[in-house]
Amino acid sequence: MGANIKRIAVFTSGGDAPGMNAAIRAVVRTATYHNLHIYGIRKGYEGMINGEIVRLETRMVGNIMHRGGTMLKTARSERFRTPEGRQAAYESLMAHDIDALVGIGGDGSFTGLEIFSKEFNIPVMGVPGTIDNDLYGTDHTIGYDTAVNTAVEAADKIRDTADSHDRLFFVEVMGRHSGFIALNTAIGSGASSVLIPETHLEIDALIKMLKKGVKRNKLFSLVIVAEGNANGGATEIAKLVNEKFDHYDIKVTIIGHLQRGGSPSSFDRVLASRLGFGAIEGLLAGEANVMCGLVNNKVCYTPLIDAINKKKDPDQDLIRMAEILAL
Repeated sequence: MGANIKRIAVFTSGGDAPGMNAAIRAVVRTATYHNLHIYGIRKGYEGMINGEIVRLETRMVGNIMHRGGTMLKTARSERFRTPEGRQAAYESLMAHDIDALVGIGGDGSFTGLEIFSKEFNIPVMGVPGTIDNDLYGTDHTIGYDTAVNTAVEAADKIRDTADSHDRLFFVEVMGRHSGFIALNTAIGSGASSVLIPETHLEIDALIKMLKKGVKRNKLFSLVIVAEGNANGGATEIAKLVNEKFDHYDIKVTIIGHLQRGGSPSSFDRVLASRLGFGAIEGLLAGEANVMCGLVNNKVCYTPLIDAINKKKDPDQDLIRMAEILAL
């Protein structure tokens, strides 16, 4: 299959993640090295339907590695969820004689890739670009490291004001279904507690932990909350705690989309480069309908259906460690 590939199109889809540009750069330059024609699809699946497909040259990706966001832009597409929309997207690709696709995104983007590949028998390759780090088949997703660094930096600054005013801060980070960002932010910032979707901490148990801190003359506390925590977001949890425990002046900070932006970390730049390179090399070697990931520091390929459906949870040892270090 790989030997027949001559024209590849790359696109970004879903939420943006720092490092996507580095992945695009690696895809373009690796494809060019192999004498392939490489195209960029603007605005994800919506752009694919509309035929927003442009030829990419090496010089066009020469100054993008350090930039956040995605030069190809991204968008949600309800039309691509329909057979008619996918048919229009396929016709746009065929108008440019595209042989294969590289999609950079998360589980929603990969779901679209997997369906599209089955319907039209076109080789596809997924590159994991999401700050949530929730995809099975890779130890790290592009953008995750930068998002955690951003959250830890914000938590450090909040710690300064919490310490100055004898306050309890609930800091909400992204993670509707995944606690990776919250857990590692809590460890990295030395937080008193962390609430994540994968584990359930009762409000009374949280208050008990906070009271222990008061007995040790702890002047302030920092609690990291994943937005998808079962007890609710940081605002809801702060209200519940305040009703039963009013020792601290309680404040809430929601970091929000700050975690998506900014220049990617060196780790994310290297990771994105390795996965973009691996995506093209994999397609040429006959890999198709898979995600290119990194496991134990080695590039590997996981069927898209597994990357989408198999669950990836935070390490239980890390969760236990976070609890112990917060004492």
